[in-house]
Amino acid sequence: MHKIYQHFQFRFNQSFRIFNFNPKVSLPVILVFGALMIVKFPQTVFYPLLYFSMVLVFHINRKDIPFLKKTFISNWRLIIFLESAFIYMLFLMANINYKIEKFGLLAFVAIFSLCFLQPQSKPFPILQWTFISNDLFEWKSYMRKNTWMFIITYIIVVASAYHQASLILCGIFLLDYLSHVYENNENKEMLEVYFKKMDFKDKIYKNVVFFNALLSPTYIGFLIFNFNESLYLLYYIFFMNCYFLLILTRKYKLYHHHEKANYFSIAVFIEYFAYSITIIPALIMIRLNTKEAQQNISKYVGN
Repeated sequence: MHKIYQHFQFRFNQSFRIFNFNPKVSLPVILVFGALMIVKFPQTVFYPLLYFSMVLVFHINRKDIPFLKKTFISNWRLIIFLESAFIYMLFLMANINYKIEKFGLLAFVAIFSLCFLQPQSKPFPILQWTFISNDLFEWKSYMRKNTWMFIITYIIVVASAYHQASLILCGIFLLDYLSHVYENNENKEMLEVYFKKMDFKDKIYKNVVFFNALLSPTYIGFLIFNFNESLYLLYYIFFMNCYFLLILTRKYKLYHHHEKANYFSIAVFIEYFAYSITIIPALIMIRLNTKEAQQNISKYVGN
């Protein structure tokens, strides 16, 4: 029992350090947790389903099971159950609209079954996404490196069309993924070849069209489920596109062939998030970023 107590004490301190020293992780978690506390579903059964799904994703992505087997030789399954049950119970009890019922309690049985479901040791197959144009090489590269995380995230984003709160919540959650799509810089030779074939405004146009094509099922789904609340969708479209364009134009505004990345940070996230919420400052910044990006590109392409 003492070893189990020490383990959970370690987990608590580990979580505290992560949230305290990595605001890029802590801010999205706080936003998501806050939204999950107040979200209201039409049927009570949706709460256990949502929170069990989160526990399942957490379990599938665990990398510490071999360590637990060595440390807790006969009790490692108990540790897995206690950790998963704690996460599930924390989200379930924190929601102000949830009242305890049978289905919520039965979910603990499903959580117990996770003790016997071990994450796959071999990596999942990676999709090549060959149907995506090479003009969208940032998307193609990112989706190849993060195939299954992209698919899971995309399903969640499409499902968020069900309710206004979930639409906004998942939109904020999606911003972090968008930020990393354009974080890495291509080499100087590739940049020259690319922008001799098209100008920067063409690149913006193609990427915006692709981005909105990805979100179109969410747009359509929201109109089907919440047609009378279509103003939420209009704001969502402006908000997401503003942030998207800020990230894209920032990449080439800061581009330098000696730098492998443009080093996105939590400060940039907060700044661009604030601009995007207010929309008009975002439009001004997009225009300024575009002008500076074109000037920067011309140093390499010579046009």
